[in-house]
Amino acid sequence: MKKLILLAAFAAALATPAFARAGDVTMRVQDVDLGGRSLASARPLIRFDMLGLHWTGPGSVSFRTHRVAGAWSAWQTADADEAPDGGTGSWHDGGLVWTGASNGVEYRTSGRVTRLRAFELSSRVTAPVRPRRLASATMPPIVTRAQWHADEDIVRAAPRYARTLKLAIVHHTAGTNTYSPAQAAAIVRGIEAYHVLGNGWNDIGYNFLIDRYGTIYEGRGGGIARNVIGAHAEGFNTGTVGVALIGNFTHAAPTKPMLDALVKLLAWRLDVAHVDPLSKVVYTSGGNYKFRAGRTVTLRAISGHRDTGPTECPGNVAYRLLPAIARRVAVTGLPKVYSPTVVGTLGGPIRFEARLSSSLPWTVTVTTVKGVVVARGSGTGTIVDWTWRSRRGGPFAWAIETPGALAASGTFGGPAPPPPPPPPPLTLTGLTVSPGVVSPAPGGVPATVTASFALSRAAQVTARVADATGAVVLGTPVAAKPAGTSTVSFDVAGLSNGRYTVTISAKPPGGTAATASAPLTVDRTLAGLTVAPAAFSPNGDGVEDTTALSFTLAATAPVRVDVEAGGVVVTTLFAGPLPAGPHTVPWDGTAAGATLPDGAYTFVVTVTDALGNVQFPAAVTIDTQPPQLTLLDPHLLQFTLDEPATVTLTVNNSVQLVEQEPAGTFTIPFTGSVYAVTAQARDAAGNVSAVVTA
Repeated sequence: MKKLILLAAFAAALATPAFARAGDVTMRVQDVDLGGRSLASARPLIRFDMLGLHWTGPGSVSFRTHRVAGAWSAWQTADADEAPDGGTGSWHDGGLVWTGASNGVEYRTSGRVTRLRAFELSSRVTAPVRPRRLASATMPPIVTRAQWHADEDIVRAAPRYARTLKLAIVHHTAGTNTYSPAQAAAIVRGIEAYHVLGNGWNDIGYNFLIDRYGTIYEGRGGGIARNVIGAHAEGFNTGTVGVALIGNFTHAAPTKPMLDALVKLLAWRLDVAHVDPLSKVVYTSGGNYKFRAGRTVTLRAISGHRDTGPTECPGNVAYRLLPAIARRVAVTGLPKVYSPTVVGTLGGPIRFEARLSSSLPWTVTVTTVKGVVVARGSGTGTIVDWTWRSRRGGPFAWAIETPGALAASGTFGGPAPPPPPPPPPLTLTGLTVSPGVVSPAPGGVPATVTASFALSRAAQVTARVADATGAVVLGTPVAAKPAGTSTVSFDVAGLSNGRYTVTISAKPPGGTAATASAPLTVDRTLAGLTVAPAAFSPNGDGVEDTTALSFTLAATAPVRVDVEAGGVVVTTLFAGPLPAGPHTVPWDGTAAGATLPDGAYTFVVTVTDALGNVQFPAAVTIDTQPPQLTLLDPHLLQFTLDEPATVTLTVNNSVQLVEQEPAGTFTIPFTGSVYAVTAQARDAAGNVSAVVTA
């Protein structure tokens, strides 16, 4: 089953809770109703073992969770970076916390918090994984993505690479410090799902993660020894390697195995890039709330996340240890070659320079790409400095070598590569506006409209709304959007009744802009359009046999209520004038006295007012077939469903669980052994499956 990519933290508000699955991870997301209170409770949608929070506003959020065993955890403050605009409108992306098996949560806010979104994750704990030594003798053992069961299906884009690696940035995940080896891998899987499905990133943000037992995990895919660009330090992702310590080190110290693994990992990874761990690096920020784009910042070669942005990461205790860690890295895996450079033009002098970690004999060798030596220089000391009186031609390969060290190497020269072909023109297709007709509630209550579209290339996107005269009445800031399907959302609560045009403009770097337009109608004559139930089963069994369409008119108006299938009217339920006030139109699923077949239908309410005929659609489904529930593995509580349904099961003749599940294969989280299970599924139309037992 295709994984559902959830709304990312910057997307529009959720109308209803949503879910996603990523391999061994189930994630549910819901907006928490704060109701103007500083203390709020929320009933989780699933029994979860990890919790992530997003919120807007300059305030902070604390939470505590209720363990399945019956005790409440201590209150803890959600850890998050500052929002890019200082917390006045953008979302804070909170860290993901391992809570253990939990079934309740309470929230406290301090300061102004305008919205709160909870991401509840259940990450199945499997057997501990053993790290694998992959390549060179200096590389520490690393658990690969395949070993910790990364879900490659949810990765949203191919990896991107930096030309060079300049420094390492150390993080903490800000979660628990108490977990088992098997739970550590489950935490990594949960972080991947949260980063991709919750934060909207292309893959897990960190390049590596290290647990309290000293196990190193491969993070973002693309090659362990390659300069993969992660999503771990806004404005400082290119040319850096992000290493996350799994835990919270604001007050606690990392374990000795964790620190030893960090030293070994950084010693190897910086050696691959020939970076001196005790050096300083001048870095140009890509832009965040602390360092604007274009500002140069001097950083240590082993820096903490707080050095690059507005965050407390990696925690006060871990941060104070970084200088000592850098000193340990500097004496691990010696000797080393630092900062190799090659300067010059073929046909003239070409200078090779580098530094060595100690005084040693060194050799610089220049060969053809087939390995034939054309020049060689040598010396002894801590400084490599040799100039080759070069000849024209090429390409050539070069290497700076010293006994026992990882050689520095590269190529230069040869004919200039042909210029890259111009990129194809940008196309913007498939623009839809949902809802196309909106009836904002009085009092300025937000009324969100979302424009969806597809881009053939990454581009800077803006949306504008124009009235019938062509005057622009609403717009959105410029936002970078990737290739593929994207959305832009805006609030139309302040617009007066009328017909409008939504125009999306997209401009790629150095390219020509593309635009597309779609209609939008704002009409407050009809409000509160609902269908209950949205799926019904007109089979005479007395359960959800009928449905009803409800709405409220602000003024007397002619109204027509049709039922359509595929854009064709199959029956008309009402036609005539209706007074102001609430109205309900029932439907028994028939047309011309015959019950219609199962399928998707649309109520279309046409109101004739000052704007002419304005149509308000509402979806409804006829479903008379019971869901098919199959028990695949009673010990894992693994089932399949042929359609989404609510599954009610009794485990071990005593514990009752109720879970909303999608179509396909799923596993219901349960702590402990399973020796008996009874289950039944009920779909949205009230149809029930046969009972399955084991």
